[in-house]
Amino acid sequence: MTEFTHSLVLGKFYPPHAGHHHLIRTAVARSARVTVAVLASSVESIPLASRVRWLRAEHAGTPGLVILGDVDDHPMDFHSDPVWELHMGVARAVLARRAILDGDPASAPVDAVFSSEHYGDEMAKRLGARHVLVDRERVAHPVSGTAVRADPRAFWPHLAPATRIGLAARIVVVGAESTGTTTLSRELAAHLGAPWVPEYGRIHTERKLTAAKAFDPAADLDGLVWTVGDFQDVAARQDALIDAAAVEAPVVVCDNDPWAAVVWGHRYLGAPRADIAPDAARPALYLLTDHDGVPFEQDGWRDGEHLRPWMTDLFRAGLAARGVPWLEVTGSPADRLRRATAAVAEAVARHFAFADPLG
Repeated sequence: MTEFTHSLVLGKFYPPHAGHHHLIRTAVARSARVTVAVLASSVESIPLASRVRWLRAEHAGTPGLVILGDVDDHPMDFHSDPVWELHMGVARAVLARRAILDGDPASAPVDAVFSSEHYGDEMAKRLGARHVLVDRERVAHPVSGTAVRADPRAFWPHLAPATRIGLAARIVVVGAESTGTTTLSRELAAHLGAPWVPEYGRIHTERKLTAAKAFDPAADLDGLVWTVGDFQDVAARQDALIDAAAVEAPVVVCDNDPWAAVVWGHRYLGAPRADIAPDAARPALYLLTDHDGVPFEQDGWRDGEHLRPWMTDLFRAGLAARGVPWLEVTGSPADRLRRATAAVAEAVARHFAFADPLG
């Protein structure tokens, strides 16, 4: 039998970390129902929807738990009764939403507030509930949202997989065939000490040819029939590889990404298909390798030497249309790496620059 009927866990979760997950699990263990209220301000740079999604991913399937998000743009002043009531109005509104979702509007009140903050006593009092203080000194989990925002790399192990995937800075190298994308991406990864994610499209092509030969031993690369499904599969597998790398480190370097599969789909299908990767993430930086001055090396799998200028233009146009940060790298391999490393340093710093919460 649980100790509490309905408990509230409230915070910014900016971003969610191990301490937050411990707090939620503690509330769940002692309560029949738990509502987590993720309250974000408009000035903060991690979207509210992302925080809610990351928390839901970590606690998926937990009985009695509902995680809801809302905006709270009221100032912080723990000595002002009117300001307190502004915040309490938002909290009560979230609890009412939970009760309406449950189909029982009368179940909105709570009998416990779980928190790791000093303000929990006053909040519980104003809700007519008991305050349960959990790990106020951060002994069980020595981490805070402030600390994570200040140094994501140092506190990466304190973040759940979904949060790491969402927060990671993705550096993506794209370009036409035989323009040095693999070389540059591997060198960048080595320079940064970051995971390197290979191009899945090449693997898919090799496996597709093997499958074709199972039907016809004489099948060759030129005779392969490409479909939208092929490129959707490539995009999905590429995304999965990048996500797996992001769980391991805050910066990942990728040879292509799901959006690149859209461009390659255009090349092989003859027309653009946005449905290949409709939800492709926006990396911290794209690097486009120019074909000019780069010899075409035939490795037995390439067939587009004559299309390289057209493909480069296709990437340029696509990157510009997406409105993402990108840089075209040209010149010798050393020049490309030098320009790329400088651009990546700026992009990563920009990616991990978080706005201060409301004071």
